[in-house]
Amino acid sequence: MATAISISAPLWSACSCSRPAATGIASRVRVRASSAMATATDVLPAIIVGGGRVGKALQGMGNGKDVLVGRGEVVPAEFDGPIFVCTRNDDLDAVLQATPSSRWDDLVFFQNGMLDPWFESKGLKDANQVLAYFAVSKLGEPPIDGKTDTNPEGLTAAFGKWAPAIATRLHSGGLSCKVLDKDAFQKQMLEKLIWISAFMLVGARHPGATVGAVEKEYRAEVVSLIAELAAAAAAERAISFDEGIEERLCAYSRAVTHFPTAVKEFKWRNGWFYSLTQNAISEGKPDPCPLHTSWLQELKVI
Repeated sequence: MATAISISAPLWSACSCSRPAATGIASRVRVRASSAMATATDVLPAIIVGGGRVGKALQGMGNGKDVLVGRGEVVPAEFDGPIFVCTRNDDLDAVLQATPSSRWDDLVFFQNGMLDPWFESKGLKDANQVLAYFAVSKLGEPPIDGKTDTNPEGLTAAFGKWAPAIATRLHSGGLSCKVLDKDAFQKQMLEKLIWISAFMLVGARHPGATVGAVEKEYRAEVVSLIAELAAAAAAERAISFDEGIEERLCAYSRAVTHFPTAVKEFKWRNGWFYSLTQNAISEGKPDPCPLHTSWLQELKVI
């Protein structure tokens, strides 16, 4: 098993990021391998920050040489290799403070949501990222790959200098992983952001609704919101999403039907779309996300 560093005072909490989805296009994938191509002996040792569901799952895919950093501990500077950050988004500042600046370009972020503004504020250009589309239901349970009827090859993707090492580790655990260039990764990241922002908001309007219920019973609402958020994101980033985004995101919801809904981590999720609204209104322009804004107001989120 990996070496566990004892903890003293809590600085961050375990990451719960594991489920939302997006898609990638095979022609834009630079590296792709099947799980049969990697074994634990091929896995590069890593530092794992955060011992929650995702952190423990990654540790279980290793070769016993990982270093698990718990709450309140400093990330060791002398350990070569990637540093997997598996904490909640709101704990990222604490993680960065606990990491020697000489190792910042080795950080690999597994968080959900829009991290770009935070990366820019910290000078983390081209930060390593993973879009983790696998689910870990309980601590210690094996992860379930987020494969869908529209993307049976799997959805998890990685970007950055450590992306091949990440893919090898995930393949050794029987999970899919694509290594994408920055443009392809950014598009897939935005689709994932749209998924979690749209399904969580629509679900919150219908108390008790799971992701599966939203897809099945409130599909018209969520499809309308997906279209609106996709148009706003495409305009903001000057990109074009591949045709069929609504069906791709609904397909992922059918793969994780039990997942509960709630508007959480607003700053990192729906907050990015609301910032587009605020910027447009301040410039005297129409709200690019009127439905999104209306439903946030309805739930008294804003």
